[in-house]
Amino acid sequence: MYSSIQRDTTFIQHLRDFIEEHYPIQPAKMIPAARGFYGETWRIDAPQGRIFAKLDCSPHQTIYGRSFPVMEHLRAHGIDFISQIVKTRDSKLYTNFEGGILGLFEWIDGKNVETDETKPLEYAMLARIYAVPAQGLELLREEFSSAAADEFYTLRAQLQDAEFLALLKSRREPLAHRIERLRHFSKRCAGDETGFVLTHGDAGGNLLLGPNAHLIDWDEAILSLPERDAWVMACRS
Repeated sequence: MYSSIQRDTTFIQHLRDFIEEHYPIQPAKMIPAARGFYGETWRIDAPQGRIFAKLDCSPHQTIYGRSFPVMEHLRAHGIDFISQIVKTRDSKLYTNFEGGILGLFEWIDGKNVETDETKPLEYAMLARIYAVPAQGLELLREEFSSAAADEFYTLRAQLQDAEFLALLKSRREPLAHRIERLRHFSKRCAGDETGFVLTHGDAGGNLLLGPNAHLIDWDEAILSLPERDAWVMACRS
């Protein structure tokens, strides 16, 4: 699922002019790039090389904005398999454009790949991330919340579709058991930050394989246990 927003030539020209004004970039060509699940993305061909541009005007932009200091921090600590931010002319990590957050990055050649065979590579890359000290970063922290259980019951109460309600009713006991276990472990783990490291949150779905391997999209980075990354990748199939 990629952005389906249609932009006319006037908007795109406005964006090109904005980029040229605020970045040390002279866009010669802008081509839509089918990458990412939030925001609008382009590949920019410029004399300086290919650039990836991502504009997020959705409510998700707050999360997107928090990812820039994380990427900058990791690059400063020798992590070279993540996106390299192209800073503005006044050295800012991103800009605001038309009510959204605009970020520019050096283009990464590659294809999003997720298979069982990629897991050793992904874990090896994440292991290097976990070794990076998080001091100096303002990061959200894992709360071990059971809010998802409350949200489930709230949403179920709003359902009108009889077939879907019947399906949930047929699964009532296993669902109730899992929700009870979630709340149990939430209470046991709450407040314990032992072993917290910088985690990605969706590494399994954000591995680009090309001439080199890269982990992209650090929007969901928080301080948590390494298991936060492991379970997402383990449930792929």
